[in-house]
Amino acid sequence: MPTNELIPSLLFRLNENQLAIAAAVEELALWVDERGHAAVAESVRETLGTLDGNLEHITRGIAELMND
Repeated sequence: MPTNELIPSLLFRLNENQLAIAAAVEELALWVDERGHAAVAESVRETLGTLDGNLEHITRGIAELMND
């Protein structure tokens, strides 16, 4: 695969991995919350907010790279 196709493809897969990890961490936060540790679960969710906040920018950038 040529380099100009490899970079967007790799970024796309890294983004998919990031989303999967975030989903798994959210599930763990739910589990922690159900066991009475709401403060810990909330802290995790606040940190996941950073991922959510960057998601649109990352997705748009990958789409632009893939269209080039």
